[in-house]
Amino acid sequence: MYGIRELYRPVDGSVEVDIVAVHGLNGHATETWTSKQGTCWLSDLAFLPKYIPRARVLVWGYNASIASWNGKTPSSDRVLQHAQTMVSQLEADRDLEDAAERPIIFLCHSLGGIIVKRALAYAESRPKLAHIYSIYTCTFAILFFGTPHHGSSKANLFGSLQKLATLAVPKTAMEFESGLVNALEKESEILQNITDQFAPLMPNFRIFFFWEQEKTNLKYKRDYIVEETSAAPILDNTERCGIGADHQGMCKFHSPADQGFRTAVAALRRYTRDAPSVIQRRYQRSADVQRDEKMLQAAELLGTIPPRVPGSCQNFSRSLEAADSVFLGKARGPPSSAHQGSNLKDLIEGKEPARPEPAHVAGHEHKQVEVDIKDHY
Repeated sequence: MYGIRELYRPVDGSVEVDIVAVHGLNGHATETWTSKQGTCWLSDLAFLPKYIPRARVLVWGYNASIASWNGKTPSSDRVLQHAQTMVSQLEADRDLEDAAERPIIFLCHSLGGIIVKRALAYAESRPKLAHIYSIYTCTFAILFFGTPHHGSSKANLFGSLQKLATLAVPKTAMEFESGLVNALEKESEILQNITDQFAPLMPNFRIFFFWEQEKTNLKYKRDYIVEETSAAPILDNTERCGIGADHQGMCKFHSPADQGFRTAVAALRRYTRDAPSVIQRRYQRSADVQRDEKMLQAAELLGTIPPRVPGSCQNFSRSLEAADSVFLGKARGPPSSAHQGSNLKDLIEGKEPARPEPAHVAGHEHKQVEVDIKDHY
């Protein structure tokens, strides 16, 4: 199953936050979070919905297969393409739900964490596309389950992943796709670039790192897939905790009494409680900045204010005042001044500005009202 799927929403429809779960390599949108007993803790009423009843729970699925034995063709996408797809599909879902301003909390397993990090960096790089940028603005927290933030410490990670797959079928029956697997290798260029892009954004999010405390059975030996130092780097203002399970089992809980579940859901409940007020203020600030930027661009196109000088906050402030004056039609003077304000508003709203009337009335020439620009420089 690919794309966005809703697993749970409050019965009365009163939603305070969107919780979005993203699976890892060779994972599945829902099975990654489902125990052997068939319990999906994201949607089962005895699990997450019991403690966070005002959350809408979503999963996002994508082709992260590394072998053809599971009935899917190997993925030809790379991390960036997956990230862009996730942002667009999540934004579309929230737009249709009239929930563009709702807080977002991500749950990520393994490679899913790398995709989410890349997705947020991508969204943040598109401030002029307000709908895309909103995914970054509205993200409040991220819970990482076994994500290799510093790559794997093993040079033969690809071989280890092959061994994981051979638990199901013989190695000779597989055809591996190395593009996604390479993103997990230590010092890989992809992972390093994503880490560099995400690092400046981290202070804007609440982050919880979880690592696996049990080794995975690789048929011929047992070993960790992602070690503690990679899954839970020690960073300021972040939380970290081990989970008593292997890499695949660390995000599956069969009982509400599981300590891993209790730790994760307590964090989710805390984040859900704090998110609405924070995201509301952040979203409003973002909307104000985007509005001001549009006003300045439109005013410059009409020639009502001089071009901005980079690095000058004072010039920006005064230019904004001038643009605002024109936009609101506050400048005193003959009709041509009000006409400028109308044109500016039309440009901001995407309309074709009207042509000005000739500046002659009853044989008397009206002087063009000018915005005083001497103080802008």
